Amino acid sequence: MKLILTALVFALAPAQAIATDVPQTQPLALSHSVFVVRHLQKGDGADPSLSAEGAANAHHLAAMLKHKGVVAIFATPTKRAMETGQPLAKSLGITVTPYDPSNPAALAAKVVAAGGPVLIVGHSNTVPELVRMFGGARPAPLSEQDFGTLYDVEPGGKVVTAQVR
Repeated sequence: MKLILTALVFALAPAQAIATDVPQTQPLALSHSVFVVRHLQKGDGADPSLSAEGAANAHHLAAMLKHKGVVAIFATPTKRAMETGQPLAKSLGITVTPYDPSNPAALAAKVVAAGGPVLIVGHSNTVPELVRMFGGARPAPLSEQDFGTLYDVEPGGKVVTAQVR
């Protein structure tokens, strides 16, 4: 009975929740910072855009990172994640590149190939593992109400956090 119940829970779980979990990989040692943030405040719906507050905070994020040497921005292909990275991309004259959160090896290869600091926009269930994947200590799990913590994973694994506001 327990096996059937477990199978039923997985069968009924939202596909997006399963698809955005990041499988564990070996941590990378990079020579540049990797900035990781959860998408900012969102509206309602299946694939919502940022709320007015989230859009304003995306501009604050851009101001925070504009002079940090970011050479690439990666975001999951959801509206809220892409929109979180867009103001910084526009100010730097680059594009936001979508990534598949279920393929961390491909993302890691893109981050290494970028050759400089990058911004990665993830989700509440992917950010802690992304921080760990790029050499930092895995932060505590994020709740659905956690928005705006920016993790700067520095070379050597030191993680500096800041609030986007």
